[in-house]
Amino acid sequence: MRQPFEYAVIRLVPRIERGEQINVGVLLYCQQRDYLAARTHLDADRVRALAPDVDLPAVAAVLDSWDRTCSGDGPATRMRLGERFHWLAAPRSTMIQTGPVHTGLTADPAAELDRLMATLVH
Repeated sequence: MRQPFEYAVIRLVPRIERGEQINVGVLLYCQQRDYLAARTHLDADRVRALAPDVDLPAVAAVLDSWDRTCSGDGPATRMRLGERFHWLAAPRSTMIQTGPVHTGLTADPAAELDRLMATLVH
């Protein structure tokens, strides 16, 4: 049975003032399946082409923290999955941002996350 889910593309915006961005991951939440995950992929060549001075290890560390937040590590321990999703998907003015939240239906949230990564990031 297909269940509703929400997702947002995770974007790297190296220079906020320019507004240029690279899709670096997807955040997906399915309440009915108790599923929350962030999957990321940082393509160093694409990042360097857009912004050669970006600190790639620092960006990778921030992206890793999204996965830990989804898992409930750190301050997110006390938050429910939906709260974590909406906290991560909230608008922000940093180098790592999410796009708008979209919805869909899926029988397999993990497979849907794989599909979205292949379509929107890779």
